[in-house]
Amino acid sequence: MEIGDAHLTYGNIVVFAVGVFLLAGVYSFIKQGIKFGALILLVLAGLAFAGGVMWL
Repeated sequence: MEIGDAHLTYGNIVVFAVGVFLLAGVYSFIKQGIKFGALILLVLAGLAFAGGVMWL
């Protein structure tokens, strides 16, 4: 699938899905009051999204 110059592959979609999953975890941790864990998950989500973008 192509969007502009970006080529979406199953690998890209999986990486972005992992990022979304981690962001959902961040929301859950914040709701439970686990701020340090939320910060770690936010960093991991950022890395997953960055990896997905660089993979494009």
